[in-house]
Amino acid sequence: MKLYYKPGACPMASHIALHETGRAFEIEAVDTAVGRTETGADYHAINPKGYVPALGLDDGSILTEGPAILQYIADSHPEAGLAPKVGTLARARMQEQLNWIGTELHKAFGPLFRDGTSEAGKDEARTAVAGKFDLIEAQLADGREWLVAGQFSVADAYLFVVSNWANFTGIDLARWPNLVAFVTRTASRPSAQAAMRAEGLIQ
Repeated sequence: MKLYYKPGACPMASHIALHETGRAFEIEAVDTAVGRTETGADYHAINPKGYVPALGLDDGSILTEGPAILQYIADSHPEAGLAPKVGTLARARMQEQLNWIGTELHKAFGPLFRDGTSEAGKDEARTAVAGKFDLIEAQLADGREWLVAGQFSVADAYLFVVSNWANFTGIDLARWPNLVAFVTRTASRPSAQAAMRAEGLIQ
């Protein structure tokens, strides 16, 4: 498998998940602004949507959309324990988390990364993100280590990556101590360390 990614962006969740499997895989960085991969390939020929992530499968097909890729990685490597069993409430809870992180938390950060967003627009976005973080903080207040079923899952990888964007957008995570503890806990996993190192985010 080959993961097409942009350093620090949402594909890092899939990058972490791939490391969790312990299986061999490749990565290739993408400059989405010009539509080229680091080897010079036309990225739109790989993924016509033009954004990351995309996962090249062993049969030559391409899978897109982060939550779908995360679930595929989990389901194709069940021994890694990255998702609860299909058909269980815990599995539905994980999907609930993936959908919310993708459509609400991830989306709320959008104006903070978009060229041309006014300062007022950025302030509104920070307020929106803070409201989402309030919800996560309340979930984690019961002492749980991970989002679902007492086990690290692909939903945790996704939450970790998106929460870390606070560090680049003027949002102080210290307001949410349970979330800070979660981020710290996830960052200490060998898979997260390996992904961040490969993407040039840490030494």
